Amino acid sequence: MTALGFELTVALRFLREGRMQTALIIGGAAVGVAVIFFITAVLTGVQGDLIRRVTGAQPHVVVKPPEETVAPLLAGTPDAPRVAAVQARPQRLTTIDGWPALARATEMTDGVLAVAPVASGSALGIKGDASRSVVVLGTELDRYLRVVRLDDKVKAGVLQLEPGDALIGIELAKDLGAVLGDRIRVQSAQGSSEVFRIRALLDLGSRELNRRYVYTDLRAAQSLLGIPGRITNLDVSVRDIMRADEVAGQLRAQSGQLIESWIQTNNQVFAAINNQNIMTLLIRVFITIVVALGIASVLVVSVVQKRKEIGILRAVGATRRQMLVVFLLQGVMVGASGALLGSGLGLMLVSVFSRVLRNAEGQALFTMQFDFGLVGAVMAGAALLGLLAAVLPARTAARLDPAQAIRG
Repeated sequence: MTALGFELTVALRFLREGRMQTALIIGGAAVGVAVIFFITAVLTGVQGDLIRRVTGAQPHVVVKPPEETVAPLLAGTPDAPRVAAVQARPQRLTTIDGWPALARATEMTDGVLAVAPVASGSALGIKGDASRSVVVLGTELDRYLRVVRLDDKVKAGVLQLEPGDALIGIELAKDLGAVLGDRIRVQSAQGSSEVFRIRALLDLGSRELNRRYVYTDLRAAQSLLGIPGRITNLDVSVRDIMRADEVAGQLRAQSGQLIESWIQTNNQVFAAINNQNIMTLLIRVFITIVVALGIASVLVVSVVQKRKEIGILRAVGATRRQMLVVFLLQGVMVGASGALLGSGLGLMLVSVFSRVLRNAEGQALFTMQFDFGLVGAVMAGAALLGLLAAVLPARTAARLDPAQAIRG
């Protein structure tokens, strides 16, 4: 008989004879695996949706010029100086000089996908008698779209920024009484003003952003804000959004600029995501323990029920090692079968609930995300779990004395 042929045959026979027990434990393992898959898919989908909403209209990392410090005015003598007054910080836009070189260096940083220059500042949006406080964001649209996906936020119009064009939020349009194609005047805090034609209305996913953001081309914003040739920040997108802090740290070390990641600016959201991950991990661990105990308990019962059969097999020449392998194989087969069945059940649950569950806006709570590469890993993990769960019953079976087992 081939290697493990005897052990495999006996293991399969024992499993077939205990049909109800085998079915129950495989079913229990399948339910456990399905729950793990379902929780993972739902959590991944919900977290992805949350992150998309939070970062939908903002870059992953922002490079800003260092903050200007307040310089104290000293009086007295060199031996006994004293502070006579504290000079107030100048109220002007801080800008990045020589930004093209900084942008190239940032693009070459590991983990960075794209970089876009931005000139931004506060202003006043005016149409007729209506006026609203706004934030002007001037950029090079082709580069900016690689950082922030505005193309899926267009509610009306065309996504383009020629000189004299502007993209505004839908709430700002309502507040100003403007429609697509209308012209609005934007007046900066420095007193200069420009007239822009509304080329597109955007829904940025936040009512506050929809009321405030006005996108223009870079040169128009620089002229309006009085910073020709300069920018106020570089917006950066990274390859792995959850590692934005690490990329920010690299940029901070090499540039000396003020660097902020979306994780820093949305710390509470990120903390909530981490808490969800911890709770999910605990659920997975407890489910794994329950499945392992279930497999072990069924195999322990099987050892008790099969004492005579084990004794007979030992009496006719089966070794301790062979009996040990028989029950280890049972654990592996139960675990792998449960994982395969549970993966299919998990796929079905994810498919159904991704269509059923809806958020307050009537949209899908999460999109279907089922990692088929995870099935192989779960199969291997479940087989290992079954093997470990079968160690104690297998050792018990291997230690049985043939004569006592047959008499018992």
